[in-house]
Amino acid sequence: MGKIQDKLTALGITLPEPAAPVANYVGYVVTGKLVFISGQVTLKDGKFEYIGKVGKDFSVEEGAQAARLCAINILAQLKAAVGGDLERVQRCVKLGGFVNAVPEFTDHPKVINGASDLIVEVLGDKGKHARFALGAGSLPLNVACEIDAVFEIA
Repeated sequence: MGKIQDKLTALGITLPEPAAPVANYVGYVVTGKLVFISGQVTLKDGKFEYIGKVGKDFSVEEGAQAARLCAINILAQLKAAVGGDLERVQRCVKLGGFVNAVPEFTDHPKVINGASDLIVEVLGDKGKHARFALGAGSLPLNVACEIDAVFEIA
């Protein structure tokens, strides 16, 4: 096991099997040294969690936990993309976060911090990334957030 897997273990995180796509796309694409991870939602143990809108059904803190769950699913896809060897990860390049929120909600970055913080916690300096955080009027299955990612690998 490598340092990244050791960090996941220390955090009490067991990466799930990556979710299978539900339409005509793939969970990730590797091209050159980049891995593009499709948007990951709040799926845990085969069930959707955090169903509803941030600012109505969930607080900022609960939204951040939803984003953290998305990041765990991103890492699961990444692990599959690198054939199980997370030590191949050179850095997280970018996260893109969508928050299912009420129109007057403005703390989208604080929600997506739940994902950013986990990625940095797991990858250290390799986890520091560019990012966007946007509000959405709705998301698939009414999940609280969806996040995609780009990583550089060796």
